[in-house]
Amino acid sequence: MHDNAEPTAYRPCVGVMLVNTDGRVFVAERLDSRHGTGHTAGYWQMPQGGVDEGEDLREAAMRELAEETGVTETLASLIGEMAEPIRYDLPADLIGKLWKGKYRGQEQVWFLARFNGEDSDIDLEAHDPPEFSQWKWIDPEELPDVIVPFKKHIYRAVLEEFRDLI
Repeated sequence: MHDNAEPTAYRPCVGVMLVNTDGRVFVAERLDSRHGTGHTAGYWQMPQGGVDEGEDLREAAMRELAEETGVTETLASLIGEMAEPIRYDLPADLIGKLWKGKYRGQEQVWFLARFNGEDSDIDLEAHDPPEFSQWKWIDPEELPDVIVPFKKHIYRAVLEEFRDLI
């Protein structure tokens, strides 16, 4: 393999669709969306992140949720898991720039979690450095409209899989 070859591997990742008792979904705006690549400007996303080697996927999902939102296992319970992982490829101009250039995209396993805390329990600065600048609850059907375009198919699939449980 020569140095200019594109990576072929996918980064193992988990995501969490956090829903409140009103059936609305948590989304947050990434801090890096306001500068840098411009690919994520003005877009929102659900909590997600990489899986450590050997880490249990459910544990990884709850760890990422806690790190990004301050929502711990005492404030949310996992109630669903996607049957199959789903992949996305980065846009060509981002391949080689993210994740130390090792991955062409991510392979994600998504979980559905029910939030049973108060809005005041959500803490975007639970982890240093924080990843998000602001958050809100939205109607699940709005999800594909708020995400960066190259991830729209992911959010449609997650919504379809969990719609009956929300």
